Amino acid sequence: MDAGHLAVRFAETAALHARRPATRIAAGEEWEVRTYAELLDDVRRLAARLISLGLEPGERVAIFSTNRPEWTLVDLACASARLVSVPLYATSTADQAAHILADSGCRVAFVAGETELAKLDAVRAQLPVLERVVVFDGPAGPGATSLADELAAGGDTAAVDDRLATAAADELATIIYTSGTTGEPKGVMLTHRGFTFQVDVLNQYFAITDADSSLCFLPLSHALERAWTYVVLSNGAMNTYVSDPRTVAEAMARARASLLVSVPRLYEKVYAAASDKVADSPLKQKLMAWALRVGTEFHTAVAENRPRSSSLIVRFKLADTLVLSSIRDAMGGRKKVLACGGAPLRADIQEFFFACGLLLHSGYGLTEASPLASFPSPSGYRFGSVGRVVDGGELRLTEEGEICYRGPNVMLGYWNKPDETAAVLVDGWLHTGDIGHLDDDGFLYITDRIKDLIVTSNGKNVAPSPIEALLAADPLFEYTLLLGDNRPYLTLLVAPSLPHLEDIGRQLQLTWAQRDELLSHPAILEELRRRAGELTAKLAAHEQIRDLRLLVEEFTQENGLLTPTLKVKRKEVERRFAQIVEEMYARMGKSRK
Repeated sequence: MDAGHLAVRFAETAALHARRPATRIAAGEEWEVRTYAELLDDVRRLAARLISLGLEPGERVAIFSTNRPEWTLVDLACASARLVSVPLYATSTADQAAHILADSGCRVAFVAGETELAKLDAVRAQLPVLERVVVFDGPAGPGATSLADELAAGGDTAAVDDRLATAAADELATIIYTSGTTGEPKGVMLTHRGFTFQVDVLNQYFAITDADSSLCFLPLSHALERAWTYVVLSNGAMNTYVSDPRTVAEAMARARASLLVSVPRLYEKVYAAASDKVADSPLKQKLMAWALRVGTEFHTAVAENRPRSSSLIVRFKLADTLVLSSIRDAMGGRKKVLACGGAPLRADIQEFFFACGLLLHSGYGLTEASPLASFPSPSGYRFGSVGRVVDGGELRLTEEGEICYRGPNVMLGYWNKPDETAAVLVDGWLHTGDIGHLDDDGFLYITDRIKDLIVTSNGKNVAPSPIEALLAADPLFEYTLLLGDNRPYLTLLVAPSLPHLEDIGRQLQLTWAQRDELLSHPAILEELRRRAGELTAKLAAHEQIRDLRLLVEEFTQENGLLTPTLKVKRKEVERRFAQIVEEMYARMGKSRK
């Protein structure tokens, strides 16, 4: 058996940690826990069942569900039967699901419950290859079966052993359809070796044991949470599943996991919440600023292995008691691993958590790299950077600054798209589409996406992400989109934090019946222009924002304006609010005549 194969790796781990808890999910006030032995038994029974249904190695099986232990059960059962799992985001529409299932040719689909089942039922006529739908929860209904029934039916587990005897790490493990900010989703083909390679890399950085636990709340359909779950389960640790990511704050406090991987948005919200708590009191603001300075001084001395004076120790204990410990408690306590991916993370956010005793590791990757390309080690990190290239991988930059990566975890290609594959995979190098730079010590810094670069009608190039990151320092600017491509100057669309917007309204002594009235109030717009101007004052003239508009519609995954990793879908926002943009530029043009 090939130890680089996910199913082989899991079976070895389950044998070593048979009695330890593997998965956990909240069930009211209690936890529903499954041990490694119980999970392995179900994995083998379900794998045997899938084989008995006539699925041959390499055939595709869809998983259409929120995060839950059954998600991982099906994923590992597919690996054990040498089938290819095809995840769908729980927020996918019926049409999106139809596209993915038809494109990948899935014969079986596992769904969470009635909602997902109804979506598939609506497009079942478009999926002649789909033979079976299996439901985790609720009544299966016509044309579907339940997971419990499939497990009960089982099959000959000797067939599972026979398949794994010839399993190879370079086999296709999964097809993950990208949910990028532009274009039609493409099926990214990832191997077992791509994932287990990353497990081995991260195990060199962190000593994860069966005493650790992780909070699984990013979509398992995304490569980041998926790959991290393999790290967790390969070390005998426990994975705590959060089905509704909107409850992550409560889940962090309840689960008190020692491991957590997230996207920047979570950390930004914790930072903003801490700032909001002191916003109404200059004295509280001074206290927090002092505590963060002391925390930074103390933890820097610890990181550099320098002695701490008795004065520093006393000051730190006071700062920790008054401020810092409450922020760690909000995160669910101290962390052995606190990591960030999916989008660039602001350096000031990393510095904030560091001061609180939480070293936040920001890495870089993309689905096509399974997804990890660079990551900082606990002893080698720089705030604002995404670390060095992972051991066993290679990085290089083109003359234009595009980041290229090569390593064992690079995709095989895009499913059924040879031309698109050839465009990004050249001599084994993955052209990422991201722009960045390397410092003299090999630390990588991300600048922006090539496709997102703005070229004004005056020929000036502007990278929008760094400017949008500056604006994010003010919690009022919940989501922003910088505009100006082929235009004479930059403007901004803002999806504001509504509670902060109301606070500004009260500060300006405005009156309103509905929140919508604030969005177009001249005094509100002028205040936002002032704030944006202050935050971007040090930028070059061509990077200054000349005007902005507030949007009524919130940015969510459900309305299609955010990706599952909470990045703004730039093209979709521009398309949906094109009229507002045109009116803004037209009015500005008239005012300049």
